[in-house]
Amino acid sequence: MVKTQATPDQTPSPRQERSRLLLLDGHSMAFRAFFALPADKFVNGAGQSTNAVYGFTSMLIKLLRDERPTHIAVAWDRSEPTFRHEAYGEYKAGRSETPQEFHGQIGLLQELMGLIGVTSVSVATYEADDVIATLAVQGGAAGMEVLIASGDRDAFQLVTEDCTVLYPGKSLSDLTRMTPEAVEAKYAVAPERYRDLAALVGEKADNLPGVPGVGPKTAAKWIAKYGSLEEIVAHADEITGKAGQNFRDHLSDVLRNQQLNKLDTETPIDAGVTDMTIDGWDREGVNTLFDTLEFASTLRDRLFAVLGTDDADEKAQEAPAEGFTVELAVPGTGELAGWLAAHAATNARAGLAVAGSWGHGGGDVTGLAIAVPAGAAAFVDPAVLDPADEAALTAWLADPERPKALHDAKGPMLALWSRGWELAGLDSDTAVAGYLALPGRRNFDLADLCTRYLGRELADETPAQAQLTLDIADDAEDEDEAARTALAVRARATLDLALALDADLAKRGATLLLHDIELPLAAVLARMERTGIAADRGYLDGLAEEFAAAVRQAVEEAHRVVGREFNLGSPKQLQQILFDELGLPKTKKIKTGYTTDADALAWLAAQTDNELPVILLRHRDQTRLRTTVDGLIKTIADDGRIHTTYNQTVAATGRLSSTEPNLQNIPVRTDAGRRIRRAFVVGEGYDFLLTADYSQIELRIMAHLSGDEALIEAFQTGHDFHAEIAARVFKLPVDEVAGEARAKIKAMNYGLAYGLSDYGLSQQLGITPKEARVLMEDFFAQFGKVRDYLEAVVDQARRDGYTATMLGRRRYLPDLSSDNRQRRDMAERMALNAPIQGSAADIIKVAMLDVQRALEEAGHTSRLLLQVHDELVLEVTEDELEPVRKLVSRKMAEAYDLRVPLAVSVGVGANWHDAAH
Repeated sequence: MVKTQATPDQTPSPRQERSRLLLLDGHSMAFRAFFALPADKFVNGAGQSTNAVYGFTSMLIKLLRDERPTHIAVAWDRSEPTFRHEAYGEYKAGRSETPQEFHGQIGLLQELMGLIGVTSVSVATYEADDVIATLAVQGGAAGMEVLIASGDRDAFQLVTEDCTVLYPGKSLSDLTRMTPEAVEAKYAVAPERYRDLAALVGEKADNLPGVPGVGPKTAAKWIAKYGSLEEIVAHADEITGKAGQNFRDHLSDVLRNQQLNKLDTETPIDAGVTDMTIDGWDREGVNTLFDTLEFASTLRDRLFAVLGTDDADEKAQEAPAEGFTVELAVPGTGELAGWLAAHAATNARAGLAVAGSWGHGGGDVTGLAIAVPAGAAAFVDPAVLDPADEAALTAWLADPERPKALHDAKGPMLALWSRGWELAGLDSDTAVAGYLALPGRRNFDLADLCTRYLGRELADETPAQAQLTLDIADDAEDEDEAARTALAVRARATLDLALALDADLAKRGATLLLHDIELPLAAVLARMERTGIAADRGYLDGLAEEFAAAVRQAVEEAHRVVGREFNLGSPKQLQQILFDELGLPKTKKIKTGYTTDADALAWLAAQTDNELPVILLRHRDQTRLRTTVDGLIKTIADDGRIHTTYNQTVAATGRLSSTEPNLQNIPVRTDAGRRIRRAFVVGEGYDFLLTADYSQIELRIMAHLSGDEALIEAFQTGHDFHAEIAARVFKLPVDEVAGEARAKIKAMNYGLAYGLSDYGLSQQLGITPKEARVLMEDFFAQFGKVRDYLEAVVDQARRDGYTATMLGRRRYLPDLSSDNRQRRDMAERMALNAPIQGSAADIIKVAMLDVQRALEEAGHTSRLLLQVHDELVLEVTEDELEPVRKLVSRKMAEAYDLRVPLAVSVGVGANWHDAAH
């Protein structure tokens, strides 16, 4: 048996000798990011656009990684007029209005800079350019190398051998190094003369008109001949031709331009460049902000990686962070049973870590580590187990009296099952526990949680699914020993973290949620993933070809209407055709022209008789459907079934999500979407698919929580609920409620449950915000306790700092007291919808657990396949159909006792579509 002692290792990174100052033009780079990334693709659940924050952060990460500055600052423009506005009232006049989606993002970026320890600088009546110029001069005087990241060409006048401008190109990652040679190569003037050239040519963005007919080449030729603008002015009468006359006619403009584009290098700045180091960054604060903005973990991982270098490494050497120590044993063949008997035969919790691969309903184990409280740990290589070891390990894993802690246990369960090992006794999943404690976060990485809860670095961590190929009989290579040690350290860290999370969950009232719902649910979800759902490959192939043909037809029709071929996926070409060639009404103005997104095309279709917008919408719809079907086909496994992966720790409200493929995202309200559902069929050995879902569960929960008697009565009348509500709001008999009135009330009913504002309702219904506000007021006049409840929810959350579901699931909303209005508004909308959505998520989880237990207790072979929002899908045999139908209906209806009964609809069919109800 091999034994080693494992401790974290700190390795310093090399440092550069000369100080390097990086200066960023905040607004300039934020706007670049905003227009580089689609605003509609970067919006969080509260409606806040985040593309500028995401893009700016990505650029900053690249700059920090590639340039490795020792000092850094971001300069920001201010809203009040500058000294240039006072000198020239038309300065920057005529600029298009800032897009609504950009609002609020500068405040978020400034907050982020504070969290990561980057100095932000702004000075009243001065522009960011002036701040940068002043700091650049200070940096040069201090012997620093200076880098300026800006999309403003005025910065070129600052370029020297020691000062380079990083000028953005067509993409966020494309930054051109404008050195003295680069400036001269592009503009044929030295950097110190660029200001003269700009004065002659003018700057449209600043509303500084230049000399008509004089472009950069002519201006550069004059500067080369005369040496400077002052000399050009002195020899103005010598310049011949129309250009010369235009110059003389517009001389006052040129002199004004030269005065205004001069950067002030003596801006009064409180901080000095030597103090502008990245210092004291707040990892938890960044996590909280990124969670609010709903950024994926990849961005924060990249940011943390680059922030963890240089100074952080130096400090780590001075005061190394405490890591994890284990006494690692590597039992050889025939030795594991003895180690388990000596170290893991008590009821003390053990930490467990699994290496291997998992997903799509299966997996494999290539290594397993067990850590116990006393400090001992063992690495188990499945390849060297003899029958006695195999039996001992199998029994230990399956023993419910041997408590175990894993991190993100559902995937490892699949891998263990592949080896024939059943896992019992799971009493902590540190990823799920972290999610219950910090539901707003997007990242529940083990190392990150250890830093937060234990103040210790998981320095030896490797990914849980790292492949281990070990030969215990031979001398272990260094990399194999490191892999074994890393897995053992991971098991130890999981064990220690589980104890800390136990205490935190107890304080937050979430212990029962973990043990009674989330942990048993993980096992149910794993079994559903392993089972999968059968798919009709031939039918999907036919759908894919049909949608592909529809795409081709739309392309041909579009080409016919326009009279030539063009790329239907090119916004630039669409802008030219729609607005220039066809002269259709202009849509919302964006930097690249006028938007051609789906909403704009729908608006154009309603505004004009031209058929092109309708064809383009159909092309996009058919393309999306073809992509969906192609994605499903790719995920059909060898057993003919699709095995999705369920995520327990993604949605802050507690809802499950589905990936690879996302089966919760298949359209259900369109004919094409319903046809896709026909591809999901009953599998061999079974006779029917059974679907069961809750009817209007969010609204029933709202009635329960508000206690509104009129709303409760509306559910109990037996009428169509939305028609009943519409009748009360519009004061009409139920049988006189028209479809439009019902549709308006339905949108509002669900909108209120999701924190919809009057503006959001107006967008949904195509009415003005004022009309939407009147509609909501009419609703509240009939259902006053709903209004009182919604107001009370926000007030209570502001006092407590969180909302809670009926089962006690909390969502923490610290931004309810934020000074940033956008973040405060986001938090208020979250406070409105979290209790209702979260309670619905809890109820369907309870129903899943109860249905699974009832199926097992009855000895049924029928089984759960899918959970999609408020719907369960089962595979049943003919002889079990009626008892299972009754069982599912009863267990779902009894999942929670509301003032309004939970209504369950059940359908049966040979495929998912036919089983609808």
